Amino acid sequence: MHFKLIIAFVNEDKTNKVLNAAREAGATGATVINHARGEGLEPIKTFFGLQLETQRDVLLLVVEEHLSRTILEKIANVAGFEEKVGAGIAFQIDVEDAIGVSHQIRKLTTVVEEQI
Repeated sequence: MHFKLIIAFVNEDKTNKVLNAAREAGATGATVINHARGEGLEPIKTFFGLQLETQRDVLLLVVEEHLSRTILEKIANVAGFEEKVGAGIAFQIDVEDAIGVSHQIRKLTTVVEEQI
């Protein structure tokens, strides 16, 4: 079984909705890193030297490769990435090797077999 790592940067008010949607699409878990910040095309606005920005959460999801695109699209849809500038981004990268995922493999085997 091969895996992908989906990395998503989402507004913190969307984190739970995104996690629930990812799980419904086949994700078996996630790691959340709270209170990240970033900058896009436009510089961050300031007010009297204070940055006015929405905090972001970083979501890390190790998912089975056959389910990864569906999960990625679901995340983008729920988080509204294409609807609003600065809503966040998500991307996937190949996982060459993973340890500690045997319980996921057991659960995912039947799900993936049905999709192939």
